[in-house]
Amino acid sequence: MSNEIAEKLDILIKLQAAALTASMDSSKDKIVFLSNAGLRPTLIADIVGTTPNHVNVTLSTTRKTGGNRKKN
Repeated sequence: MSNEIAEKLDILIKLQAAALTASMDSSKDKIVFLSNAGLRPTLIADIVGTTPNHVNVTLSTTRKTGGNRKKN
């Protein structure tokens, strides 16, 4: 695959992900959704505007708590 095609696909993925997560309130919800869709932490971080480390920590915490942790 040429580099130009890969760059265009990356842009399309980011645009689609942004549209699908626009109505989600928390970055945690966005991160979990995008991870479940198969995106890599580095790409999720670019879309959400955070670091890959934050994405990995969020996913790890979500797995440990079962994803059902709610704030009081």
